Amino acid sequence: MQVDHHDLYSEFPEFKAAIDTLKVGNAYFSRQFASYSRLTGKVEDLEEHDMPVADFTIEDMKKQRVKLKDEIYHLLLAFRAGQESVKA
Repeated sequence: MQVDHHDLYSEFPEFKAAIDTLKVGNAYFSRQFASYSRLTGKVEDLEEHDMPVADFTIEDMKKQRVKLKDEIYHLLLAFRAGQESVKA
């Protein structure tokens, strides 16, 4: 089965530098990044190997991943806004 990869660097290429900075300098972001990465790995592994799992289980995992991704995106936007206000 063809699996789409959803790592955050692919999802948000315009935020690569911000992701790197926040992973090191912000413990909360780092935890959310790690949670997203673990969950994405599990989902991709299940899909890649066609492992038997209930549909609602994988859908629940994907919903959790979307929530994490949305939160991470807002953290990245806030970080960028903070960086831009420092430049102004």
